[in-house]
Amino acid sequence: MANIKSQIKRNRQTIVIHERNKAVRSELRSRIKVAITAADEGSENADELVRAAQSRIDRAVLRGILHKNTAAHRKARLAKHLAAAQAGPEPRPAGRRSAEATSSPKQHRHRTLRSWTGHRSRFFCLISMG
Repeated sequence: MANIKSQIKRNRQTIVIHERNKAVRSELRSRIKVAITAADEGSENADELVRAAQSRIDRAVLRGILHKNTAAHRKARLAKHLAAAQAGPEPRPAGRRSAEATSSPKQHRHRTLRSWTGHRSRFFCLISMG
């Protein structure tokens, strides 16, 4: 516990501010969740809900609750969901890499050599056996 009067007051303020920020973050999560659900389901008011959520995100940045880059990331994610919903269903690729990249013999050879360099004792045991 602090002995200094100003620090005691600061601690009280911190508790109040923390509770207020927690409420704002909770509301943000709720609005984002509702907007994403509406966009994915193709609701007619999805555009309005996404705009409202983006507005709340901007307000949180102004209040100092969210970092501006975090806000930009979340707003882009919302816009992406809305655009995908308006474009219609489209088949998504199975993964980030193509089938050619994962089955390349050159990559497999490189991966094997890298694993040997990480385990020197096993490598030397195999040399002495062979």
